[in-house]
Amino acid sequence: MAIRYKIDIMAELKKHGYSSTKIREEKLIGQSYLQQIRHGELVSWKTLDTICGLLECQPADLIEYVKEEK
Repeated sequence: MAIRYKIDIMAELKKHGYSSTKIREEKLIGQSYLQQIRHGELVSWKTLDTICGLLECQPADLIEYVKEEK
């Protein structure tokens, strides 16, 4: 995969006061997307937008492009 997370999103959300329970209860991000994040899988733009809003950051703070070696 050429695009990946630069940081541990779940840990960063927790630092900002957003436990996975709170995120689910407030319906900020769905359970399936939380699982994708935990497994390092990329999520939708809408979910990325929500994460950026919660962490008050830019997408480039969360993801990066890494050139794959052939």
